[in-house]
Amino acid sequence: MMTTSVNSGDAFYAHVRQELQGIRDAGLFKKERVITTPQGADVHTAEGGDVINLCANNYLGLSSHPDVIAAAHEALRTHGYGLSSVRFICGTQDLHKTLEARLARFLGTEDTILYAAAFDANGGLFEPLLGEQDAIISDELNHASIIDGIRLCKAQRYRYKHNDLADLEVQLQAARAKGARHVLVFTDGVFSMDGTIAQLDKIRALTDQYGALLGIDECHASGFLGKTGRGTHEYRNVFGKIDIITGTLGKALGGASGGFTSGRKEVIELLRQRSRPYLFSNTVAPSIVGASIAVLDLLEASTALRDKLEANTAYFRAAIQAAGFEIKPGTHPIVPIMVYDAVKAQQLSARLLELGVYAVGFFFPVVPKGQARIRVQVSAGHERHHLEKAVAAFTQAGRELGLIPA
Repeated sequence: MMTTSVNSGDAFYAHVRQELQGIRDAGLFKKERVITTPQGADVHTAEGGDVINLCANNYLGLSSHPDVIAAAHEALRTHGYGLSSVRFICGTQDLHKTLEARLARFLGTEDTILYAAAFDANGGLFEPLLGEQDAIISDELNHASIIDGIRLCKAQRYRYKHNDLADLEVQLQAARAKGARHVLVFTDGVFSMDGTIAQLDKIRALTDQYGALLGIDECHASGFLGKTGRGTHEYRNVFGKIDIITGTLGKALGGASGGFTSGRKEVIELLRQRSRPYLFSNTVAPSIVGASIAVLDLLEASTALRDKLEANTAYFRAAIQAAGFEIKPGTHPIVPIMVYDAVKAQQLSARLLELGVYAVGFFFPVVPKGQARIRVQVSAGHERHHLEKAVAAFTQAGRELGLIPA
């Protein structure tokens, strides 16, 4: 005799609703604010009207630069809207090869491979290159895409305490003691939540000492860190000495989408043969590729944008501390303004929006529990009046919420 069972779908969706309600009740629900204008220092939001944008990865202000937009239009005209294919079937155009060569030159490597996203670049990096006999040693605060990419790989896994060279050496010794064939140390060049810049010169010295490779994720560095904006390896004086570099076209380099891996020719060639996100994802759109080439033209012609960004960052860091806020020390345009309490961070973000400043609160699981903050990202697109108004808004909201003295 057939019996009636509880509909498993109903139970599942009830569970999902309960999870969502728990997030709301805890004051941790993430809301997406709708922007109705191009990305820039000033944007119009459906919720807050016209506001100063302090939370985009638009470090050089190139997301809406007229030369970049013009190049995108021209590539759209000459090369079409999309390729409807992956690279090795019929999805490779001359523009893609040009951009890959230009990125390799810009980064000081031999070759580059493009991906649909930087997450895919990291997700498709480790598994094709390393196996059970090898080891990967990763900074404990590396980006989620690095963590997920390493999980897909069969190599032995080691983690070292964040930016801790002594612990990195312990892990290198452990990997060698276990007989690892190849060892790869991988770290963010810049850590996105704190703005910490990896000690690549010292890490390179350690990897050389133990015969290991060194790879870095440059998503928050390419285009503006270092004297000519080449990245963390230029900033730390190890340009041309990094084995593998991953990065994005979606932040300082135009702000659209797309990622890349850059390194020795044989490494890039093997990734073209075996990296699954590359083999099974559509080609980066021609308009993005054409615009990215124009971005490199701008950056190689002048350091004016990265110089302005550096000056803007120094001003904002000094001014927000003078207002009474605690920030993570450093020189990077990521400026974490520490609140510690997740609910307070949400309240501060909401009040800032009312005061004409768009800045988002970050809390667990994006950052560790008890480390909630507002993460400000300074841009070359900001003028001094933007930053002065932002500091004034932070000061008013901070006093109202009891975060700084009145």
